[in-house]
Amino acid sequence: MAGSEEMASLEESFRKFAIYGDTKATGQEMNGKNWAKLCKDCKVTDGKSVTSTDVDIVFSKVKGKTARVINYEEFKKALEELAPKRFKDKSKEEAYEAICQLVAGKEPINVGVTKAKTVGAVERLTDTSKYTGSHKERFDESGKGKGKSGRENIVDTSGYVSAYKNAGTYDAKVKK
Repeated sequence: MAGSEEMASLEESFRKFAIYGDTKATGQEMNGKNWAKLCKDCKVTDGKSVTSTDVDIVFSKVKGKTARVINYEEFKKALEELAPKRFKDKSKEEAYEAICQLVAGKEPINVGVTKAKTVGAVERLTDTSKYTGSHKERFDESGKGKGKSGRENIVDTSGYVSAYKNAGTYDAKVKK
């Protein structure tokens, strides 16, 4: 078996992949999609000896009959199942060690994520300091949006005339 710090690193990788793409995930259980992503990102699948089909079959084998997710113990069993297939030339224990080293310390890779560009026309269009008319009212000096107060006229129902300097002082005077 691997060292305790390597096992902690393996469990950390499990948790990171388990919560990837799911805002409600706790990190205790991993679904099949995230299991497949872990195998792909950590290079467990090589396209020859271990394919995406093998990964799916192992996932189905280790999870419960009606379950849709695996926990950390089942995750370790799944790695044990894949290890001899991935590292054919090594013994079962050595293969498990090697596959744990592939996964340990890794986290999900965001491939193909679109980055915002601010060049040319886009920069001019998104510069709030150059806005005019009613659009100008929707942003403060720093360029941050004002939200609802920038879109609608919010009526002051305090009973005072707008810009009255002593607004809110009547109650203090009456109590004396």
